[in-house]
Amino acid sequence: MARRPHRRRRWRWGRALLGVLALLLALPALLAWLTLPGAVARLEGHGLSAPVALAFDERAIPTVTAASEADAAFALGWLHARERMFQMETMRRGAEGRLAETLGASALRLDRMSRTLGLRPRAEADLAALDGETQALLRRYADGVNARLAERGRFVAPEFLLLGAPERWEPVHSLLWAKVMGLWLSGNWQVELERAALAPRLPEDRLWDLWPGGDDGSGRADVARLSRPGLAEAARRALAAVPVFPRDAPLPDSASNAWAVARGAGGAPMLASDPHLGYGAPTPWYLARLVLPDDSRAGATAPGVPFLVIGRNRDLAWGFTTTHSDTQDVFAGAPVLREREETIRSRGGATETLRVRETAHGPVVGEGLSVRMANLEPGDTAAAGLLRLNRARSVAEARAAAALITSPPQNLVVADRAGGIALFLTGRTPLRAEGHDGALPWAGEGWRGFVPFEEMPHVVAPASGVVANANNRVQPEGHPVFLGRDWRGDWRFRRIHALLAEGPHDLARMAAIQRDAVSLPAREALPFLNALPRGDGAVGRAQALLAEWDGTMAQGLPQPLVWTEWTRRFRAALLRGQGVPDAPAGMEFLRHALADPAARAFWCAGDCRAPAALALGEAVAALQARFGPDPAAWRWGDAHLARFEHPVLRFLPGLGRLARLEAPVDGDNDTVRREGMRGEGYIAVHGAGLRFAADLSAEGAVRMEVATGQSGHPLSRHWGDMLGAWAR
Repeated sequence: MARRPHRRRRWRWGRALLGVLALLLALPALLAWLTLPGAVARLEGHGLSAPVALAFDERAIPTVTAASEADAAFALGWLHARERMFQMETMRRGAEGRLAETLGASALRLDRMSRTLGLRPRAEADLAALDGETQALLRRYADGVNARLAERGRFVAPEFLLLGAPERWEPVHSLLWAKVMGLWLSGNWQVELERAALAPRLPEDRLWDLWPGGDDGSGRADVARLSRPGLAEAARRALAAVPVFPRDAPLPDSASNAWAVARGAGGAPMLASDPHLGYGAPTPWYLARLVLPDDSRAGATAPGVPFLVIGRNRDLAWGFTTTHSDTQDVFAGAPVLREREETIRSRGGATETLRVRETAHGPVVGEGLSVRMANLEPGDTAAAGLLRLNRARSVAEARAAAALITSPPQNLVVADRAGGIALFLTGRTPLRAEGHDGALPWAGEGWRGFVPFEEMPHVVAPASGVVANANNRVQPEGHPVFLGRDWRGDWRFRRIHALLAEGPHDLARMAAIQRDAVSLPAREALPFLNALPRGDGAVGRAQALLAEWDGTMAQGLPQPLVWTEWTRRFRAALLRGQGVPDAPAGMEFLRHALADPAARAFWCAGDCRAPAALALGEAVAALQARFGPDPAAWRWGDAHLARFEHPVLRFLPGLGRLARLEAPVDGDNDTVRREGMRGEGYIAVHGAGLRFAADLSAEGAVRMEVATGQSGHPLSRHWGDMLGAWAR
């Protein structure tokens, strides 16, 4: 009898524990009930000219049937808010310099940069200058976003349960998306700072080995200007303040593939486009089909923007790659003309005051250094150009649209149903003073305007019947317009052309090319690598594997691991040997160091075989420590995973892993299937989060996929339902 109260207490504790467990188990269901969007078949009211019908396929890709373009913009805003509101919130806050209010101190570096560059006030000025039609569509899109917010408030997405209801969406917020893209896809100003920081540590001629894309030595006479006392240190400090991808910057600074063929298997042109951006969950893209009384459109939208960015209508298809022309310059020594103060608030209550100074060239980014960027110049009409591109029915009309896309510098690849194909260069390219090529910080005269659009090196109706770009050089030999001196390697470009030459040209073939995983840098370097003296033990076994490899970066093979680790260690050894271990140097540098006698004499003391053999031994030892003693048992896919993480949950122990999406993938930094890595690991953090291909021989004929899913809700079944097919 005396034990009964004790038993009752244990029973009460047991029931309490069961209650807590039941609550924890029910919490995901409760969150899903509170925040997941319900089924909706049509939208009515809200100033729509007629009801808008919504139909969704098995992957949650909507078909929006609307009586007008304005009604479709409203519906798209409503859908974006329904599925991607938190993604839109982080984009606009990052561009406004207010992300730390949500994420805390980890976002301060990005906020400081956005405030310094003044992205929000520049977008406001651009909005006021836009034509009335574009403004009206931006307003109707904002109305759609706000209609969804009025319906759901803080329950529009699970993240807002903690952060509170999101603010209303304004038309200017849509322009901020283009400001962010323009900033991170035009990164030459950082390269200028890197050169200035490294110049005192390398002989003048050898500084350019790190950026061997120039063909004429342009800019080398300007190295003498870098001797100004304190410039290198000022450049280093300025670089330290620049947000870094993928830690705190939203985008990497390179990549994308796009091509068009004049005649596909169906008798009309075909186009393919796969932009390479930073990986995140969800991806930056939301797929949609729009059916209008006089048109039908399909492709990829960007949450926050009321237009198709990459896609097709009945008569035209289009895609983009980054040009890598030089449209940003650092200026040294200009006097400060204006100052203002910005107050940045951080989650938790902390605030800091940022003093922003500007010279005649632009914002000050370091001691005595200011930056001018074409993407921040007044009168940006990119939104009007994108709207006009959505409506274009021919290559000629696409050209007129391209002239309005003033930022960022992109290669716009287009094809029309009549058989036309073309590549147009968008964005404004500066006209510089005599002697200034934008390669280094400049202390002289500023820009003299911009190159007229008609004078840019566009390509229309080439005799080959093919246009393609993979971030390779687009400036033809002898062309009078100077676009820049730094160009990426042409490996993906050459591989795409070789695969297109094989045919046939249908949607399946376009998709297969987008997934190609052959590394041309590996194929080109294998004769050198295979000529190294045969090592003992595991090194010899790894060399035997390389001898039978064709350079395919397939997840089921061991050789990609050996190749990747060797290139990293070999490149690091060459840089370390000359006292610049922190120098930025890509595969272009490695190719140049092996091929150019003067570069080889400096970086390898004339013979690269000894450091290459040493790097191979170190690579095999490191791989053995991680993957086991037998190189034949190693697998690229065990290490090389494409990883997609939630922008906030990734910082929270446990929850970050639960929300993470990842899968083993083929490819690497230099394959057509771009699976870019950063740092010492093998995780892919940027690549083709979108793949799109169109066949203009049939209306609506497209293949399109995103890497994760349509939904931005981690509890939705469409959060990651496309990942498996995308990875395979």
